[in-house]
Amino acid sequence: MSVAAGDRIEVGGESVSAAHFIGGERVGSGESFTTISPIDQRELGRVADAGPGEVDRAVRAAEGAFDDWAALGPDGRAGYLRRLADLIEQNVGRLAPVECTDMAMLLRSLEARVIARAALNYRFYADLAAAYEERDWRSRGTWNRVQRMPAGPAAVITPWNAPFMLSTWKTAPALAAGCTVVLKPAEWSPLSCSLLADLTVEAGFPPGVFNVLQGLGSTTGAELVSHPGIRRISFTGSVPTARRIGVSAAERVVPFTAELGGKNPFLVFADADLDAAAAKAAGQYDDSGQVCLSGTRILVEESVMDEFLERFEHHAAEHVLGDPREERTTVSPMIHPDHLARVEGFVERAREAGDEIVTGGSRAAGGGLFFEPTLIRPASNDSEIVQSEVFGPVLCIQGFSDEEEAVSLANSTEYGLSGIIYTGSMGRADRVGRAIRAGTVWVNCFLVRDLSAPFGGARSSGIGREGGDYALDFYSDLKTLQILEGSTG
Repeated sequence: MSVAAGDRIEVGGESVSAAHFIGGERVGSGESFTTISPIDQRELGRVADAGPGEVDRAVRAAEGAFDDWAALGPDGRAGYLRRLADLIEQNVGRLAPVECTDMAMLLRSLEARVIARAALNYRFYADLAAAYEERDWRSRGTWNRVQRMPAGPAAVITPWNAPFMLSTWKTAPALAAGCTVVLKPAEWSPLSCSLLADLTVEAGFPPGVFNVLQGLGSTTGAELVSHPGIRRISFTGSVPTARRIGVSAAERVVPFTAELGGKNPFLVFADADLDAAAAKAAGQYDDSGQVCLSGTRILVEESVMDEFLERFEHHAAEHVLGDPREERTTVSPMIHPDHLARVEGFVERAREAGDEIVTGGSRAAGGGLFFEPTLIRPASNDSEIVQSEVFGPVLCIQGFSDEEEAVSLANSTEYGLSGIIYTGSMGRADRVGRAIRAGTVWVNCFLVRDLSAPFGGARSSGIGREGGDYALDFYSDLKTLQILEGSTG
C-alpha cells in the first residue's frame, strides 16, 4: 500500500505526516508499514517505507546541503539549533501526547522531563561547538593547530524507546559539528520524529540539512548505512544489528558508533541505605523495564538479603499498571505484541531451567501488552536470565559475600553499559566503581546525566562514545595544521 506526500495520521490530538522528509519537502513511498499504539493495540495508520530510491534521494539531499551548512561555522549553525530548542520547548504539549500514544511512555514523564531534555540537547551542543578552542602548540620548529572539519552526511538510526529525545541526542552534535543528517527512526515508534522534521522547517533549517526516512531496519536501515554518500553512522539498538552495520561501515571505512544496551548490575552493600536502595531497585520496572541503562541484575550482600527483599517487595507492590496517560500509572504497556512475547519467552525458559520466580512471572490479568513486574532468583550465574538482555520488567536477584565476589558477578556478562552501587562508604564506592567494567557507574543514584560526560558501553554494550566533545569529535575529521616557524609573515 502506498503513502502519498500529503498523507497524515491523527494521533494524540495531532495531525502527523506519514511521509518521509527529504530535501525540505514531504515525499511519499510505494510501500508502507503499520504503526500501532501499545496502549490499546489500535492501528494508528500506515507510514511510508523507504526503498532504495528514497534512500538515495535523502542522502543526495544531505550531500547537496553539506558544503553550505559546513561553511556556516559553529556560530552560524548555533542560531538554527537554538531556535529548534526553543520550538521544542514551546511544543511539549503537542509532542508528548504523540510519543505517549505511539510508544506508551508515561505522559507525565514526557511532559516534565524527556521532551525538555530534547531541547537541552540542541542548546547544549550549539553552545559547546561555538565555544570550541583549537589546540595550539609549538614543536620541532613548527607551530601546530588542531582543527575540526565537518565529516559529511551522517546516518542516524534510533531505537523505539524514547525516540524523540534519543534522536535529538544524536542529531544535535552531528548538526552542531557541521554534518547534515539522514535520520531513520524505529518502525515501532516513528511518529514523533516526523514532528521533529516539521520543527526544523519552522526553525528555518536549509533544505537537505535534516532529513527523515521512515522504514524497516532490515531494509531501509541497511540501505542507508551502505550508501556511499554517508560519512558517519550512529546507531542505538541490538548487538546483532550493530554487527551487520559494522560490516557495512568497515567495507567503506566509515566511522561508526553504537550503543547496544546491557545487562547492568545493581550492587547493594550492607552499609547502604537499604530503603533507598530497595526503592531505586523497584524503580527499575519504570517504562516496563524498556530502558537500556536499567540495573536488571540486583546483587545484594547476603547479610542483608532478607531485609532488602522485604523492602523491595514493599516498593514494587506500589506500582500501578495502566494507561500511560493516567496520573496514577507507574508501569505502562510494552511496545509491541512481538516484544511482549519475547519477554514472556525469557521468563518461561527461566522457569523451565529451574530458576525461582520470586514475584510475577506472567502476563498481567486484564489483557493488553502488560507483563507483571517480575523478580527471578536464578539457579546459576550462567542462567540465560542472568546473561541475556530481556528489556522488559524482569529483574534477577543474587547474593554475594564480599567485594571481590560482588565485582566478579557484576563483570560476569558480555555487557558493560552501566552499573549502580549503593554503599555508605566512599572508599568502597571508589574501589568497586573503578573495578566495574561499564561506560557509566552511578553511586547512590541513577540516571543522573551530565551532557559533557562520555556516554557509551564496554564490550558488547557498544563501540565509541557520545556526549560532550567526544560526540563533536566523532562527527568531525580532525586535522593538524603545521607551519614552519618564521616561514610566514
